[in-house]
Amino acid sequence: MTILNIKTSLLLAFLLVITAPVFAQPKKTTTGAQDRQVWVKALYRIAYPVVHNMAEGTLKKNMPLETNASYGLNLKRVTYLEAVGRTMAGLAPWLALPDDQTEEGKMRREMRDMLLKGLVNAVNPEHPDYLNFRIESQPIVDAAYVAQAFIRAPRALWEPLDAVTKARFIEEFKSLRTRSGAYNNWLLFSGLTEGFLLSIGEQYDPARVQFAVNKMKEWYVGDSWYSDGEKFSMDYYNSYVIHPMMVDLLKILSTHQKAQPADYDQALKRMVRYAEYLERIISPEGTYPAYGRSVTYRTAAFQALAQTALLEKLPEYVKPAQVRCALTQVFRNMYQGNQNFDQNGWLVLGFNGHQPAMADVYTSTGSLYMATLGFLTLGLPADNEFWAAPAAPWTAVKAWSGGEVKKDYKVEY
Repeated sequence: MTILNIKTSLLLAFLLVITAPVFAQPKKTTTGAQDRQVWVKALYRIAYPVVHNMAEGTLKKNMPLETNASYGLNLKRVTYLEAVGRTMAGLAPWLALPDDQTEEGKMRREMRDMLLKGLVNAVNPEHPDYLNFRIESQPIVDAAYVAQAFIRAPRALWEPLDAVTKARFIEEFKSLRTRSGAYNNWLLFSGLTEGFLLSIGEQYDPARVQFAVNKMKEWYVGDSWYSDGEKFSMDYYNSYVIHPMMVDLLKILSTHQKAQPADYDQALKRMVRYAEYLERIISPEGTYPAYGRSVTYRTAAFQALAQTALLEKLPEYVKPAQVRCALTQVFRNMYQGNQNFDQNGWLVLGFNGHQPAMADVYTSTGSLYMATLGFLTLGLPADNEFWAAPAAPWTAVKAWSGGEVKKDYKVEY
């Protein structure tokens, strides 16, 4: 072989190496049990400062108050309820699981006990940690996340509360009727809170409920996407709010014969389709695009995917294990380091690190706890297929390694 041929062969070999797929397989294959540990530890780490301080009566004393320079709300009147409601809504399905003697079971019981203790303080007007439901518009949003937590885990979070505390929550929820909010996804916040009242046999406002449902139907633009108000916004609000709250609200309404079952079925189909998008945008490395409003909500971007998996309604070609593996890698990237936490364990302002410039005019420390909403699938027990099935590559891994991938195409519902 001539020197020229040798050089040519070496060059071809080099080109083959540098152009070979680099995402063929995840670097390390883990079991479902190991993946579940990643989820549990991350969720516990995020939620603990909020829930522990609620139980101790030190939430307002110890929670940092971080915003960027453009922040425009009355911080101390809104940020604490934000932290509580958002944390609860993400924790609820996990806390609804029965007690057991595993390490996870003990962590879950501890978290539930602390939260129940803190909820008593939250609506006690004489307590230092009494939360504001009655002034400003922002509580309309975060009361809805409190209500959503009660909807998702009634036996774990609502029924154990004493009669006085229940009555106080009901009174606080009804007090929200003195205000209105933005003419967009905010309609669902009022609707869901009223839907919760309906679900427990309390007097509710049917006009707020029907207005929310009817406007969201009008704002549906196709192929699983809702416009957030009259003009479309390219962001994650279809996952942060719209699909999960539409599904939860219509489930209550259909159960109580206030809506047709077909309305719930349609909303669920749309969320399932949207979940397909969310699974596909997770890169082979476990990253995803940081675009649109409120990216500081971090893994809340995957709430609709997590809820679809929790309901065991994933499309046939999207296997539960591939969703588990994809989200596990996202959670590793976000939460196994220290970049998203301060020295006391609170979330810091940013997307993946301390990045205050990425915060919106309504974003403060409490807002960040939307991140828990990506963990809803922890509500499935450890022996469910989602956790028990062998590891599987997600769509982007298969696509970038030359594997077989189902062609994506729009839907008409």
